[in-house]
Amino acid sequence: MEQLKIIASAHQIPGRDVTNDELSTMMETNDEWIYTRTGIHQRHIVTTENTSDLASQVAQKIITKAGISPESLDFIIVSTMSPDSMSPSTAAIVQANIGATNAFAFDLSAACSGFVYGLSVAASFLTTRYQRGLVIGAETLSKLVDWQDRTTAVLFGDGAAGVLVERTDQNIGLLSEELRTFGAKGENLVAGKFANTNPFSGEISPLDPYFHQNGREVYGFATREVPDALQAALTQANLSADDVDYYLLHQANSRIVSSIAKRFGQPIAKFPTNMEKHGNTSAASIGILLDELLEAGTVRPGQTIALAGFGGGLTVGAQIWHI
Repeated sequence: MEQLKIIASAHQIPGRDVTNDELSTMMETNDEWIYTRTGIHQRHIVTTENTSDLASQVAQKIITKAGISPESLDFIIVSTMSPDSMSPSTAAIVQANIGATNAFAFDLSAACSGFVYGLSVAASFLTTRYQRGLVIGAETLSKLVDWQDRTTAVLFGDGAAGVLVERTDQNIGLLSEELRTFGAKGENLVAGKFANTNPFSGEISPLDPYFHQNGREVYGFATREVPDALQAALTQANLSADDVDYYLLHQANSRIVSSIAKRFGQPIAKFPTNMEKHGNTSAASIGILLDELLEAGTVRPGQTIALAGFGGGLTVGAQIWHI
């Protein structure tokens, strides 16, 4: 397979912090109850920004960091389940905002697996005539949350992150992947249902923008299917779990991360987390974690890392990378 290399990364977090203590003034909950069940202490929430604003800021940071012109981009993929609108796409708005006049742009909807799925699509583009592109995960999930429902409101946050990827003939980059979808289980995590208001419909379906999830089912799905997908990706790459330096999992719940680490017999230190300060940012979560680790020098060239997204769909995406 033609390889793609991660050239630069960036993330953008809204300035408004919402702690568990603040949520306790809005609903019957407290910091201890939330943290012991999820590993989350706080999340960041937009005030005036929308998804395209966060994504555009990420794109501009990456362009500046990489020292490239926006006109040199071939494509922009924005993975999101909370776009500004269905049309124009969030990616098209980003393309206009940064002046990437030669890039084609589109959104990808795979919820919490979106960043991994976006990287997979980018890999396919880079095996043809394209040379470089942006993959961004961006979410303003706060607009999909019922802020009176403590079973979901405590979980989610807003943010964005992305990477610049380029074609390379070096022996680095994406080594293997495993993408899976379990559509029959999709009703266990639902958000953003449209209303059917056409005058020809015998039964009008109601608008329901908010998150609804069966937490027990989603937890069981993640702890069962994510390790299987990761193992499949490791097998394809002819690697063992011990060969991976770090596992960057979707930041949904600290208990899920601990369960997967135990399943692989790996030290929890190989499974860094940041959900305690960001909450679940869906398609943005892996990218935010990756950029933070790259900035800190924790993840660095020469290492092997695993990425795994999981969530709405229900979907799983696992990849093995040599950075």
